[in-house]
Amino acid sequence: MNEPLPTPEEMAAWDKAAIEEFGLKPELLMENTGAEALRVLREISGDLCGARILLVAGGGNNGGDAFALARRLLDEGATPLVLHTKPRAGYSREARYHMDLARRAGVAMRRTPLDRAPKILAEIDQPDILVDGLLGTGFKGQLSAEALACVTAMNELGANALVLALDIPSGLNGATGLPHPAAVRADATVALHAAKLGCALLHAAPFVGRLEVGGIGIPRAAMEAAPAHQWRLADDLYDLLRAPAADLHKGKAGHVLVIGGSEGLTGAAQMCGLGALRAGAGLVTVACPRGTLTEIKAGLPDLMALPLGDAAHWTPGCLEQLLPHLSRFDAVVIGPGLGRDVGAAEFLAAFAHAFTNFFSVEMGRAWAPPCVVDADALYHLAQTPGLMAELPKNTVLTPHPGEMARILGIGMGELQADRPAAARRFSQTHPQVLALKGAGTLVGQNGELYLCPISAPNLAVGGSGDVLAGVMAACLARGVAPLQAACLAVYWHAQCGELLAREFPGRGNLPTEIAHTLPLVLKERTQC
Repeated sequence: MNEPLPTPEEMAAWDKAAIEEFGLKPELLMENTGAEALRVLREISGDLCGARILLVAGGGNNGGDAFALARRLLDEGATPLVLHTKPRAGYSREARYHMDLARRAGVAMRRTPLDRAPKILAEIDQPDILVDGLLGTGFKGQLSAEALACVTAMNELGANALVLALDIPSGLNGATGLPHPAAVRADATVALHAAKLGCALLHAAPFVGRLEVGGIGIPRAAMEAAPAHQWRLADDLYDLLRAPAADLHKGKAGHVLVIGGSEGLTGAAQMCGLGALRAGAGLVTVACPRGTLTEIKAGLPDLMALPLGDAAHWTPGCLEQLLPHLSRFDAVVIGPGLGRDVGAAEFLAAFAHAFTNFFSVEMGRAWAPPCVVDADALYHLAQTPGLMAELPKNTVLTPHPGEMARILGIGMGELQADRPAAARRFSQTHPQVLALKGAGTLVGQNGELYLCPISAPNLAVGGSGDVLAGVMAACLARGVAPLQAACLAVYWHAQCGELLAREFPGRGNLPTEIAHTLPLVLKERTQC
């Protein structure tokens, strides 16, 4: 959970602190960049001796990084040529230093104004490797007409070459991962010191290619003084799951309550319960309308059931029968298969009003069991935004993009254009934990975001989200804190998708098979 994904502004602050507060020379940081870029090229292409390498150096420090790399490439026996878009006097002091050093070492250079670069690129001999040092992470807004033409020409040249981007592909927004309106399509990107948030977002992959991080020497203290607010999830999350004790029994393994299921929608509650069991919960009970009891029990006898009311749908009266049982559970999920009718809406409103109050007044304790709000419950929350304030801080909300757009009152296009901004907007104004689902799920709380770096098309099947909600509840019932439980569940669930892709490379797996794969992911991790 501790790999930072800084925004361009956060990275700039680290650079500034390293130079001004710790005394590191910017020329040294640029030299380290050249060394790391060379390392990545060696790993990808092997021996560089004799390789024809074209480096496009823009007018900023990204161009200076290209100068530093070019000199090292020459020392490797390659034949580098640098096209630089500014005259020497137009570069910063440190970029001029590396330009002069490269020129003295014998690197061939050609001054090419940006507006003429596309013509030169079209006429130049085909290189083996193309290095993109045109624009850095400071790029904002839209590419100018000249820069857009240059990027287009670089992509045409790069179609038959290995393309390496320095820090970020030119034209890509370092915060959103979106091209504006186009970007260099790199085969690999060497991120300097840390991957920028935009490069780590999964929709940026066609431009970023293989993402490698190269350390350039920024002190840890500089990062800790102004920490990033985005992080990438990693395998150390599984350390949150304690090994089962020898005397473990079902009562100590966590009891999950799933509040859901209604006429025609019992499968969602079943899959949620199955996800909780496969994630290690000792007991799972489904609270459902009495009229759906037979269907839920017959579909999955592994689950216990708590029938409520007298019909097959939810009513506020169901809550009166539910409240006396709540103290038995270690975690709650509400929403899978709840339905979207008026009765379900009224039940959810009554539940939100009574949940915390019940434990503080009736039970005499200051806390309620953590709750996952999912599926139809999110639909009703979006219709009645005031209910959000009724939910305890230890609640986890799990919207997909459509549900998140409704909650925020924005369009899907706006949300998907900048998912981190949407997640941050919610988490800065609501104390609950958010898990914004989708390719590259984002977990957030109090303005901090955690990105799942896994894209798993095998998870794109109805019921997958119900399983995820069950996994979260199982983690909560096992004593994992809400933010960490959400991160762990999202990452674990995503790795199930990766594992299923081996058996179902064209998809076609069932949502229940996602649940059944949960223990197998842990088995593989143990064997690694």
